[in-house]
Amino acid sequence: MDQTNPPKIILASTSHYRKALLDKFKIPFVQLDPEYKEYDQPGESPLHKASRSALGKAQSIVSGHEIDPPFVVIGSDQVAHMGEQRFGKPGSVVAARKQLAASSGNWVSFTSAICLIDDRGRIKQAVESYRIRFRPLLAAEIDTYLDIDRPFDCAGSIKAESLGITLLQDCRGRDINTLYGLPLMLLQEALSQLGWQLSALRNPHS
Repeated sequence: MDQTNPPKIILASTSHYRKALLDKFKIPFVQLDPEYKEYDQPGESPLHKASRSALGKAQSIVSGHEIDPPFVVIGSDQVAHMGEQRFGKPGSVVAARKQLAASSGNWVSFTSAICLIDDRGRIKQAVESYRIRFRPLLAAEIDTYLDIDRPFDCAGSIKAESLGITLLQDCRGRDINTLYGLPLMLLQEALSQLGWQLSALRNPHS
């Protein structure tokens, strides 16, 4: 592996949340719209759904763009779920209120998958989950939270990195970033398996 010619890192997402997470690595990267239409399959587990979508997003960038090698494309996806019930991005106050009312007093899992594809066609996939327990929530608390944080584009209707932390009673998991949508410990491990350490990916002039 030529460590003097690090790959271009491409994040297959236009999400400003995932951008902020990947910024923590202090490496240069670009964002591209994966133009991947997410869909559900009957009987599909949250783990499989997240893995399939992360792979689809990464593949759509590789097949849909002409990218000079070397490169590594990072696809990711997250599924919030409580038993058989899944919580997508609510998109509205009404839907978010229903999600938080259902989560009140319960454990909710956030399963996040990553998929890396490089210019040599190598694929690395991994999945990790983070669980949070909501404390019992009053209707007035939910409405106040939604009015302040407005988490309508967040799976599970919570911004745990913001005021959403006040809704929680407990949590379980290795990496809090998994909850936020991009498991950074897992991502660092996957990059290492492809032969790239973060130190080699950083711009020495930045």
